[in-house]
Amino acid sequence: MLVLSTFFAALLPVVLAGSRTTAPSGCLVVSKSASSGQYSTVQKAVTALSTTSTSAQCIFIKSGTYSEQVYIPARKAVLTLYGETTATGSYTSNTVTITHKAALADSANDDATATVRNWAANTKFYNLNIVNTYGQAASDGQALALSAYGSGQGYYGCQFSSFQDTILAEQGLQVYAQCEIIGAVDFIFGQSAQAWFHKVDIRVLATSFGTITASGRDSSSSSSIYVINKSTIAAKSGVTVAAGSYYLGRPWEPYAKVVVQDTSMTAVINSAGWTPWSSSVSTANVVFEEYGNTGTGASGTRKIGKKISAPVTIASVLGSSYATWVDSNYVD
Repeated sequence: MLVLSTFFAALLPVVLAGSRTTAPSGCLVVSKSASSGQYSTVQKAVTALSTTSTSAQCIFIKSGTYSEQVYIPARKAVLTLYGETTATGSYTSNTVTITHKAALADSANDDATATVRNWAANTKFYNLNIVNTYGQAASDGQALALSAYGSGQGYYGCQFSSFQDTILAEQGLQVYAQCEIIGAVDFIFGQSAQAWFHKVDIRVLATSFGTITASGRDSSSSSSIYVINKSTIAAKSGVTVAAGSYYLGRPWEPYAKVVVQDTSMTAVINSAGWTPWSSSVSTANVVFEEYGNTGTGASGTRKIGKKISAPVTIASVLGSSYATWVDSNYVD
């Protein structure tokens, strides 16, 4: 169960009131043209912070593209990363991009490919674009934008972009709100996390066979679940995607559990909705559910998934105390 320090709630809420173009009080500052008291890379600022202090920490990143891989180790303090923006409530005006190019073909494991490797609980990201530029590969194409190993992680107004395995939501309680997630193959995946995706724009790339989610839930007793709530699914702007070429998900493990609800989806979604991983992975214990979805992609005969009579609640996914750590300005 997530344990929250008393100062965590004091950091909430961050009001959606326009721009954030100067550093909040007490933040380390990252700038492409670093001057005295500033850092030239995000990693240098992260490394400068204590991992044993319990006082809240924050980093403000000025406009620019930062070509680096960022690793955030476990720490005792709440950590918030802010990107400079003129519109805090959405990813559309983000001015900060963290970019890296790596894939499993040249890395030790999936996590090692990620542009941002967040292993710290109680972290919040605002208005950052996180990109893995590796692109499509014939094999070993896993190339993460984000690897998320920690409970109480919140991502607000962020953009995540890759081709295969864009977001690894692996462990703990996580929320992604007012974000854009771009990918083609299994691009929301993981094994143990309970993750809530709220008002997320899921944008797909051109491919002959695409899958949005790949749940690795491996037993009936696992609490792992992904819920996509009040979101949109469509082709990325400027990209032509054939109708029916995408599925909402496939089971990485036999107890996969994903719910898509109150979400608008275009014809890019196949009428079957969900697809098996392979003939060797049984779908008998898979939980693929839908509620209140709209658009052409929401219609059709779902051979694996089923419709449910009521939506899943955020409290059932993130726990009854979710409001103490989730920024309520982004989750209504």
